[in-house]
Amino acid sequence: MSATFVGFGFGPIQTGLLLYEAVESGSFDRFVVAEVDQGLVDAVRSAGNEVAVNIAGKTGILSRRLRSIELYNPRVTGDRDAVVSAIAESEELGTAIPSVDFYSSGGESSIAAMLSRGARPGRKRIVYTAENNNFAAERLTQEIQKNAPGKPFDDLQCLNTVVGKMSGVVSSPVEMRRLGLAPLVPGFEKCVLVEEFNRILISRITLPGFRRKIRVFEEKDDLLPFEEAKLYGHNAVHALLGYIARLRGYDVMSMISEDASLMALARRVFLEESGAALIGRHSGTRDPLFTRAGFRAYAEDLVQRMVNPWLFDRVDRIIRDPARKLGWEDRLFGTMRLCLAAGIVPTGLALGAAAAAEFALSQEQGRGESPRTFLRRLWGENAREPERESCLQLVEQSAPRLQEWRK
Repeated sequence: MSATFVGFGFGPIQTGLLLYEAVESGSFDRFVVAEVDQGLVDAVRSAGNEVAVNIAGKTGILSRRLRSIELYNPRVTGDRDAVVSAIAESEELGTAIPSVDFYSSGGESSIAAMLSRGARPGRKRIVYTAENNNFAAERLTQEIQKNAPGKPFDDLQCLNTVVGKMSGVVSSPVEMRRLGLAPLVPGFEKCVLVEEFNRILISRITLPGFRRKIRVFEEKDDLLPFEEAKLYGHNAVHALLGYIARLRGYDVMSMISEDASLMALARRVFLEESGAALIGRHSGTRDPLFTRAGFRAYAEDLVQRMVNPWLFDRVDRIIRDPARKLGWEDRLFGTMRLCLAAGIVPTGLALGAAAAAEFALSQEQGRGESPRTFLRRLWGENAREPERESCLQLVEQSAPRLQEWRK
């Protein structure tokens, strides 16, 4: 029986992770992707349905070609019908779009609507949800059911994922030539560059008798501790490094590797702040990650990957959208609050938050706010006392220290 993989969204996580691993598995003979960018769809079709992915390892970059990739624009009626038909014959699918909010946008061309039409009973299916949301699978399941009230979806399971794979799109012709990157398709001034890391965690599959074809992913009974390790460990320290790197005048993250003081700060925050808080919170899982030795290995591996020179990760990519990253429950203040609840004073994270607030305020036009006023406005009613005041004071105490880190 033929096996079809269906993807939604054609960004770097789809191409460099989900689709790439589906191809690498050798278990599928058809690859279908829904993508609303008609220019991208046309470019791939003109290239004979073949695309290139660049993979950054520890010693260099490998370009890998993915062949027979069918792209369809679901906003076009005929294309949408082709996607729905592919869903009907598929068993593994993957979403990799900017936000879970897009699951239901677009009416009958939305992901939820197409899945509700194509996921017919009698064939077991799983959907990997690779959006950066702890409850993406639950959200997609709800949206699918809304599109077909009363229709049973007992054979369909949406899975949450913890995607700790760093990736991006390089669109500078100069950088592409310097690194020897293969464009997504010939003549296209964009290329996908991802790290080789592929230890991706997914929810435990509960469909009786189902055996997935993408075998490299690792199932966990409870993903929440690992999702928190990514947000409050990986993402928090990555953001800290990015915002301090901006003060240092660095353009790419690999420049940090020669900065002993900044590397030491990252390791200290990883272990003594976010790591200590996460170990205290999740040691009961008995997973090796949530031990001192396990988290030290996790932190060291990540810090080295963050400054991989072959990944060419730009600082401006890491620090974009500072208002979101300064959210009350996001990577910086979410981790600070976790530390405070554990009796840990997060001075390093507060330094990163102060640097992020400074950057956010530099992008504001004419407001002239203080960090305190800006953060209170940003958090609104979400922040409660006494946590809010503790966080604000830590940022204010850290602000004068930023001068020490400037270039």
